[in-house]
Amino acid sequence: MIKKSLKHTILINIGAFLLVAILEILRDWLIRDQFDTYTFYKWRFSYVTFIMVIIWINHFVFIPFFLDKKRYFLYGILLIGIIFLAACLKVNSLIWSSVSKLFFFFIYTTGTGMAAFFLRRNMIIERENIEKEKLQKELELNYLKEQVNPHFLFNALNSIYSLARQQSLETPDLVMQLSELMRYQLESSRKDTVLLKEELEFIENYLLLEEKRLSKRCTVEFLIGGDLLHLRIAPMLLIPFVENAIKHGAQSTNEQSKIDISASVKNTTLHFCVVNSKPPMVSPSKRKGLGLENVKRRLNLLYTNSHLLEIDDKENIYDLNLSIDLSV
Repeated sequence: MIKKSLKHTILINIGAFLLVAILEILRDWLIRDQFDTYTFYKWRFSYVTFIMVIIWINHFVFIPFFLDKKRYFLYGILLIGIIFLAACLKVNSLIWSSVSKLFFFFIYTTGTGMAAFFLRRNMIIERENIEKEKLQKELELNYLKEQVNPHFLFNALNSIYSLARQQSLETPDLVMQLSELMRYQLESSRKDTVLLKEELEFIENYLLLEEKRLSKRCTVEFLIGGDLLHLRIAPMLLIPFVENAIKHGAQSTNEQSKIDISASVKNTTLHFCVVNSKPPMVSPSKRKGLGLENVKRRLNLLYTNSHLLEIDDKENIYDLNLSIDLSV
C-alpha cells in the first residue's frame, strides 16, 4: 500500500512538472525566434525547475511541518524566504527591480500550486470520508439486521410455546410453519433486498401463525393492493411494525381486539398501514420497543430521503402509516 501510494505521488509530481514545463514553453512561444533552440528550452526549463522546487518544498516540508501544525507565522516567514531566495538565485543579482518582478511571479506560481494541492487534498479527504461513512453504514445495517433475527425468533417461539401449553393439536403444523418462516428469514438476511411480493407473503404467513395463538379474541385483516411489479425492498423491514401491533394490541389484553394491515403500491411507492386497537387504561411503557426503534434506524439509513413514517398514538387506537419510494 505504501509503495503504491509513493508511486502514485511520484507520477503525479512528474505529471505536474511536465504540465508546468508545457505552460512555460507556450507562454514565451511567440518570442522563441529570438533565441537558439537550446538556449530557449534551457531558459524555460530553468524557470520550471525553480517553480517546482519551491512548490515541492512548500508541499512536502512547509505545509505538513508548519502550516498543518498551526505555526502560521513561521510558515509565512519560511515561504516568503524561500521564494525570495529562489528569485535572487535565478536573477543572480540583488537588483530589486529584477528580483521583485521574479519574486511576485514565484508567489503567483506557488499560490497556484497551493490551490491545486489543497483542492486535491480536499478531494481525497472527501472521498475517504464518503468511504468511511459507507463502511459505517454497512456495519450499522448489518448490526441492525442481526438484531432482527433473535427478536423475531423470540416472538415466534412465544407463539408456539403458548399453543403448546394449551396442548393444541395444531402445534406440530405451526412448528412446521415457523420453520418455513425461519428459512425465509435466514435466506433473506443474506441479501440486501428481496421481492416485495415475497416480503408481504412472509408477513401474511406470520399473521396466520399469530391468529392461531390469539384464537378468537383478535380479528386480523391483511389487504394487499396495487401492482407489485418487480419492486424490491430491504428484508425484514416491515415485520417489526406488525409485531408491535400484536404485542401492544391483542397480546396485552384479554378483551376483543382488532388489527388492520394494508399494503398498496402506487407507481413505485409502497403505502403500508397498520392500525391496531389498544386496551383502555394502560399506562405507556417507558421502554421503547427494540424492534420499532431498530426499523426506524434502518429506514433512515436505507431510505434516507425517500420515506415518510407517521405514527398517531391515540388513547384506544395506534395508527401507523409508512410510505417508501422503492425506485431508489
